[in-house]
Amino acid sequence: MFERVSADPACVLVHVAIGADTRAENPEREEFVELARSAGLMPQAQLNFRRRAPHPRFYFGRGQAEQLRHSCVQHDVQLVVVNTDLSPSQERNLEAELECRVLGRTGLILDIFAQRARSHEGKLQVELAQLNYLSTRLVRGWSHLERQKGGIGLRGPGETQLESDRRLLMQRVQTLRRRLMLVERQRNQSRARRRRAQLYHVALVGYTNAGKSTLFNFLTGSDVSAVDQLFATLDPIHRRLHLDKSRDIVLSDTVGFIRDLPVELVRAFHSTLEELQECDLLLHVIDCSDERRTEHAAQVREVLAQIGAGQVPVIEVYNKIDCLEPMERIPEAPNRVWLSARTGAGMDALRAQLLQRMQAEESEVYLRLPLAAYPLRAELHRVGQVEEEKFTEEGECEMRLRLPLPHLARFEKFRVTIPEASQGSMFGLASQNG
Repeated sequence: MFERVSADPACVLVHVAIGADTRAENPEREEFVELARSAGLMPQAQLNFRRRAPHPRFYFGRGQAEQLRHSCVQHDVQLVVVNTDLSPSQERNLEAELECRVLGRTGLILDIFAQRARSHEGKLQVELAQLNYLSTRLVRGWSHLERQKGGIGLRGPGETQLESDRRLLMQRVQTLRRRLMLVERQRNQSRARRRRAQLYHVALVGYTNAGKSTLFNFLTGSDVSAVDQLFATLDPIHRRLHLDKSRDIVLSDTVGFIRDLPVELVRAFHSTLEELQECDLLLHVIDCSDERRTEHAAQVREVLAQIGAGQVPVIEVYNKIDCLEPMERIPEAPNRVWLSARTGAGMDALRAQLLQRMQAEESEVYLRLPLAAYPLRAELHRVGQVEEEKFTEEGECEMRLRLPLPHLARFEKFRVTIPEASQGSMFGLASQNG
């Protein structure tokens, strides 16, 4: 039995295409290589296999497995990474055949997430996803002892160790779920505070490495890690963004999506991803210099639909225009912005679209505040766009302003109709600030 644990970053990458699947084509291979490098691996060789149907024992054929074994010996590597998800038995059979560790696509992505998680919640979510994934693969580490087990009264140390490991694993899973329930309760409280503050919530979404974090840093002045790596940002980050003198929004940077995002991750990050359902607007960041931008954008929309955020309004933000010629751009549209988060080009157009969105959800109202309600005047200046204001001889404050729709109910009792407000008031005249 070979030793499975190895810290050597050297590996061999295997790309497998089944039937008409294009997974072994160049763009998919390049993405998989980037995934491996993002995990800290050093690919020593790449093998491309194609089959009509998966082999039940190795996924690919025995001859291809032999070719892979020779490549591992030739490059002296102890790790093979396959660009697909293998069943536990296929992983076990390949490890026995190759005498080295075998890792599938989901395991690779989970490893990247484990390295990127920084917050307490992120670490809990990643560990839960890893344990759920490993629960069906636990047998592999003890297969050399499992042969000793027998019938009733003849159970050997292999099965005893397996049962112990499974029990400890399930106990840890239950502990993680309880902790995540507490964290989710705290997250719900934070959402409730934002709703009470009536802050407009905008989230950045997009395919991984599309430039979301760079855009987030430019807009908010933050220093979120924005290196050229897949899944550079994992934990959601919220910052307040000032648009004009009376309009602020909460801008959130989220984890990037990718093709075939592992189900374990979607389940574990459900409490984080479901925040997108409650956003007022999504900024779908698209790398316009990517030849497969249309396909990647479709993948993002598919994930949004899966997590219940498919109905949230979207503005498409085509990033990295500094890498394009002007004639390569898609025609302008109301819900589309072209910009460069690196150079800042096009940022004014994005801010204009955000302001336009917020104004569309505002209503022009006329208010008359009695003297006793003067403490609300400062709040109205904070949450609304005051266009005219005057103080009457009776000490009342008359205001014409644009107010976000969620705030209307709170000030409804001070609202007056236009004809009533126009009689002897300043509406329609020059404003006077007291």
